[in-house]
Amino acid sequence: MKKGKAFLVGAGPGDVQLITVKGMEAIRKAEVILYDRLANPKLLEFAQEECELIYCGKLPDRHVLRQEMINDLLVTKVLEGKTIVRLKGGDPGVFGRVGEEAEALAEQGLSYEIVPGITSGIAASLYAGIPVTHREFGESFAVVTAHDKSADGQPKLDWQGLASGVDTIAFYMGISNLPFICSNLVMHGKPAETPVILIQWGTFSRQKTLEGTLADIAEKARVENFTNPAITLVGDIVSLRSKLNWFEKKPLFGKQILLARTGTSASRLAMELTEQGADVIEFPKWKKIRVLADMQVIRSVSEYEQILFTSPDSVDDFFGTLFNEGVDIRKVKANLFGSSVKSIRALNGKGLFAELEESMPRSGKLLIVGDSECSVFYEDAEKFLTSKMVVDEQYTAIFNRMMEEASINTVILPSSRAAKKLVAEGLLKERVPQQLLNTAEVVCMGERTARIADSLGIHVDTVVKAPANEAVIEHLAKKEQELLA
Repeated sequence: MKKGKAFLVGAGPGDVQLITVKGMEAIRKAEVILYDRLANPKLLEFAQEECELIYCGKLPDRHVLRQEMINDLLVTKVLEGKTIVRLKGGDPGVFGRVGEEAEALAEQGLSYEIVPGITSGIAASLYAGIPVTHREFGESFAVVTAHDKSADGQPKLDWQGLASGVDTIAFYMGISNLPFICSNLVMHGKPAETPVILIQWGTFSRQKTLEGTLADIAEKARVENFTNPAITLVGDIVSLRSKLNWFEKKPLFGKQILLARTGTSASRLAMELTEQGADVIEFPKWKKIRVLADMQVIRSVSEYEQILFTSPDSVDDFFGTLFNEGVDIRKVKANLFGSSVKSIRALNGKGLFAELEESMPRSGKLLIVGDSECSVFYEDAEKFLTSKMVVDEQYTAIFNRMMEEASINTVILPSSRAAKKLVAEGLLKERVPQQLLNTAEVVCMGERTARIADSLGIHVDTVVKAPANEAVIEHLAKKEQELLA
């Protein structure tokens, strides 16, 4: 039996790109991942398809798994010979209880590594435009818990030392104890006019900030109903925000997007939207089940006049099958078409020119290549099934939690197939509230997508034309500017 090993990994503060290279490598090879509420669930998409995902998240009012159970589960899985990742928000050594988990493994003589992560006290501050040290404003920085395990949850700290000896203080999860924190700092010598900023969901596009002073921030937070997860940053260095606030100036900051997904691979559009400052939830998560290739189609591949690829995955699967069966690609005489820009891009990546489905003639011998849903629009055409696409139900609970914590304001349907599959699978009714489709802006990429969406009862607000990715980003950025004006 192989020896198991645990990796206690810091996921960073939220932005997926802030995880370390070593942390990402651990996720990719994990057989089991135990993940927290504050670890961005999108990181789980980098795991192997067969990886077991176990939610260990905690909320102030309830625990899914208590710490003792998490420790026991880690030990059990490693003893089974599994490679385990314990994925924790921020840095595991900063209020992450990694010491208790490592101790449980060490007591059993089990192998483990601790992989540091970027802690939210530093990352959230920087994403709000505030470095935690600066030669003119602060040369000392403290990371402090804002609650403890006492009956009242109020931390027993060296308030005198904090007030007089530290320039910048980051309190973690301190909203409920904010009046207590502010009064103690003032009581022990910190000027009441000292700047304070609250940073909620730091490094996400839904990042929210509230500025004040030790004298008034608690009342402001009460009026605004400001909640955790949040960092409370105290110090004169907060004044730099007016000059250095970079993240919130991104074109799509504040956009929370639900992007309909049809393939198993990561979406280039999702990455481009994220780079422009948006939060993107891709839904649903599909997994592919292979089917036996139709050898009759392979043997007669040269007879087709048009071949339509319904997804990027279908391109790889089709040409991979040709190669594995010893069929020269030059036997493909057909004109090639793709049902989406991503499918066209996949064909271009193989050195093949192709056009969008809208340009495809309706005459001649047609082959449709795709998964089990490829017959949706052309019932009379011949089909080459590459796989069966099913919703990965392991991600359903993850998606539900993401939706609970997000405030989706935009829904993007990238293709007619995306719209069709969402409705055909019943996903819109069962897992995407109708209220969301009524209140969010629904953006369709292409006239065909808009027609299909409309026929399915989805109200379409905006239709963008090719080049679609650029057009979507340009439209959303313009809309955001209009809202800010």
